[in-house]
Amino acid sequence: MSAPNTKPATILIIDDDDEIRYSLGRVLSSGDFEIKEAGSGEDGVAMVKEGPFPDLIFLDIRMGGMSGIEALQHIRGANPKQMVVLMTAFGTAQTAIEAMKFGAFDYIMKPFDPAKVLSLAETALQANAEMKAVGDYKPTINSEDYKEGIVGSSPAMQEVFKVIGQVTASDVTVMITGESGTGKELVARSICQHSHRSGKPFIAVNCAAIPDNLIESELFGHEKGSFTGATTQRQGKFELCDGGTIFLDEIGDMALATQTKILRVLQQGEMQRVGGTHTIKVDVRIIAATNKNLEEMVEEKEFREDLYYRLNVVRIKMPPLRDRESDIPQIVDFCLQNLVKERKTRVSKVSPETLDILGRHTWPGNVRELENVVYRSAVIAQGDAILPKDLPAEILSAVGATAAPFETGTEKSEDSASDSSNDTGAASGPGPDSGLSVDQALDFLHAQLSESEGPIGARLEEEMVKRVLAAVRGNQARAAEKLGMTRTTLRKRIETYGLKD
Repeated sequence: MSAPNTKPATILIIDDDDEIRYSLGRVLSSGDFEIKEAGSGEDGVAMVKEGPFPDLIFLDIRMGGMSGIEALQHIRGANPKQMVVLMTAFGTAQTAIEAMKFGAFDYIMKPFDPAKVLSLAETALQANAEMKAVGDYKPTINSEDYKEGIVGSSPAMQEVFKVIGQVTASDVTVMITGESGTGKELVARSICQHSHRSGKPFIAVNCAAIPDNLIESELFGHEKGSFTGATTQRQGKFELCDGGTIFLDEIGDMALATQTKILRVLQQGEMQRVGGTHTIKVDVRIIAATNKNLEEMVEEKEFREDLYYRLNVVRIKMPPLRDRESDIPQIVDFCLQNLVKERKTRVSKVSPETLDILGRHTWPGNVRELENVVYRSAVIAQGDAILPKDLPAEILSAVGATAAPFETGTEKSEDSASDSSNDTGAASGPGPDSGLSVDQALDFLHAQLSESEGPIGARLEEEMVKRVLAAVRGNQARAAEKLGMTRTTLRKRIETYGLKD
């Protein structure tokens, strides 16, 4: 509903069916909107071009003369930010794909559910207002200043930059530690690019991705006939990287036998190919990285102590993203600017509300997860800015935010939604992401528990497991994450409570 003493939002209905325009206009009029009508695609496009632009357009897909898709392209050409909802009586896959491909905010099926029409109109107008609110958005960084991809100005990242600067002038061995996705390889590349070896090769090897029986051949090469399948002589990564820098990622996953050979390269600067007898001199700087606790691995004899001390001359500890929340806006800007340069998206802005939600997430996948969310949201966004509704549902759920009330691309009735819940085995009532107040949730739990027997804790856990499984449609990985338990524990609970079906 429009606020008092403010101009009501303008909605333009474009449809060649007089009855549709009349009935839809009556529904929308109840929402205190100013309604305008056009009886053809040509007339609707002309009205948009003449201005002023309406706040929202309901546009029929199948009309005589100019089709809805053609009209949509003309409208978006006149106003790229125009909010348009397509209407159709034919809910085919192609309809949905074409609608979203050409920038529609959403599409709805005929005949209309008045409540859903009003809900969709409010959602679209809210998105339109949020889009206008970020019109003066200013990027927090210039991506040209971060060519190496390491973005951040937080105190934790400033310490990382200082150590990088200190180690570039020498060939000292560097150990980079930190959780997965924090940017350890970017740091290794930065060290190489600022060192005297910058003009020489930089080779990254993921030790965890290469089987133990192949990693020695991969690193040191092999002689012809040294093993089955070795039909030719092959140079390994150390030979190919002579004079340069080799980055051994996930070195904690390297087999003990290979660790011995790495130690020899570090100590003596020489190696032998698999199956060879000739010693080869190599001049290679080694930078290693791991997300494991090497100190514990040394104590448990899973990692060579002498190699550990050889690698751990200078350590750079990468902070997790949750400890550098102030860097999130800069990382988002960096991702968006790169996407625009690569012409993979038209989205170049992000709303303050979106940044607030991103800042409240704990980011278990760190920077890699944030980049993934930004790329995904930029593809989904209908305008030139990422709004909260464009974020993945799991991010919104994790921080307790609510998504748009209208589910994109769906026209489920209340009855069908209820049937869907029963199909998944969920009892009727609010789910785990329903946005209940604390009092409502407690009342609901009391009603559930008072009808069952057994200890309250077990009954509560059973109900929680049941409802979370229903909410994620049986995805045990997501359910375990939401419940804060391992998948093994979840499987045991499923068996205990008889929830296999």
